[in-house]
Amino acid sequence: MKQPAPAQRGKPAAKAKRKSREDLNQEARDRKRDKKHSGLKAGNRANPETKGAGKGQGQKNADPRTGSKKPVALVADGKTVPEKKPVAKAKPKAEKVRLTPEEELAKLENDERLDTLLDRLESGETLSAEDQAWLDQTLDRIDELMETLGIALDDGAEDEQAEVDMMRLLKGN
Repeated sequence: MKQPAPAQRGKPAAKAKRKSREDLNQEARDRKRDKKHSGLKAGNRANPETKGAGKGQGQKNADPRTGSKKPVALVADGKTVPEKKPVAKAKPKAEKVRLTPEEELAKLENDERLDTLLDRLESGETLSAEDQAWLDQTLDRIDELMETLGIALDDGAEDEQAEVDMMRLLKGN
C-alpha cells in the first residue's frame, strides 16, 4: 500500500489571507448573476432569432424544429374515403308564384300521389298517419277551392235520392 507523501519540511508556506464576509458575499452574488443569465432568452423556441437579418441578406429562415418534414398519409393504403358529392347550392328563392284557384285545383286533381292514396283507400288498405294527414289536408284544400270557384258537388242529389229510397222501403211500397 502506498502511503501519502510526507509534508514538506522546512519553512511553512505563507498563510493565505482570509476573505472578509463582504468579499465572500459579493463573490456569491456574482456567481449567482452569471448562473441566472446562462441559457437562452424566454420565447426562443417560438420566435427563433434570425441570423443575418440585419445584414439584409435574403436568406430563408430555417425551421428550428427537429423531426421529419415528410408528409404523412392520413388514410391507410387501400382504404379510401367515399367521395362526397358536392352539394348543389339552392337557387335563391324567388317570390312564390301565386296560382289562380282554377290552376291550383287542376294541379291537385292531376296529382299522382293523391290518385294512388285514394285507390289504396278504395281497395280497403289502411294508410300511415303521415299519408292520411296529407290526404285529409289535400282534400280539404280541394273543397275550399271548389267552394271558392262555386263548383257544387252532386252529393246533395245523391243524398236526397237515398232518402227517397229509404222512405219507399219503410213504407213497404
